[in-house]
Amino acid sequence: MANDLTTELLPPKLLARLERMELVSRKVFRGRLKGERRSKRKGQSVEFADFRNYVPGDDLRFVDWNLYARLDKLYLKLFLEEEDLHVYFLVDGSPSMNFGEPTKFFAAQQIAAALSFVGMCRGDRVRIEFLGQENKTSPVLRGRSQLWRMTEFVESVEPNEVFPLADAIKRFCLRNTGRGIVVLLTDLMDKSGYESALRLLVGQQMDVFVLQILSPEEMNPELTGDLKLVDCEDEDEAEISVSNAVIKKYKATLAAFIDQARRFCAQRGMTYVLARSDQGADVLVGQYLRERGLIR
Repeated sequence: MANDLTTELLPPKLLARLERMELVSRKVFRGRLKGERRSKRKGQSVEFADFRNYVPGDDLRFVDWNLYARLDKLYLKLFLEEEDLHVYFLVDGSPSMNFGEPTKFFAAQQIAAALSFVGMCRGDRVRIEFLGQENKTSPVLRGRSQLWRMTEFVESVEPNEVFPLADAIKRFCLRNTGRGIVVLLTDLMDKSGYESALRLLVGQQMDVFVLQILSPEEMNPELTGDLKLVDCEDEDEAEISVSNAVIKKYKATLAAFIDQARRFCAQRGMTYVLARSDQGADVLVGQYLRERGLIR
């Protein structure tokens, strides 16, 4: 099952390309463990700095076994010059993401899995969180050896929970105080609005990337005749007669919605990226996100 999933989410050719990439942060943060990123603080290569308590998911190579033998407690060594980075991937798990062919949710899974692997290969501390009434969170992922653990977790979640986006983001912010990169993968389609949710992320002083994923059916609908539309989240119904004028007005409204989200993010120092669910992981990650500065 794991092999099938990895082949589907992360084809071997893409994995080989991802191993050579690196997540890009516009800010310099303090890491917890030795990694592959330069710190603001000066040191001699991997100069020792301090100890901290071990937490599940930490790399056992950095445990001080001499201290463990004396104190019967696990402590990790911290270093100065080279540090890791906290990277969080927040995936919208609402029913609206289960739309399109392929679905927006599957595209979000692909992007989260691919970018997580990039961070894991660089020694970053990676977490994937699926947003919902009760956010589903992966353990800390670090190193190539965590690939199967990561893909199995990504496969285990289905987009079937109706929830306010702001509430799910608030739960994330309360549990995670570490500084780093946070990538939100969502369609931003929340009747209560996305603004308050994004403001919460800005307040965390993280380097925020917002990836709005839309399906080709949403961007270029092929509808005709008299239809009854049913909201997949609250079952709200609307009867319409589709004409060229209606389609034109819809596209103008969607374009205004996208432009508003882009400007909202830009004004608050967040990076906004619009992606189509049918572009494929190789294009979305290997080319599209590289051009927009998330990876290099």
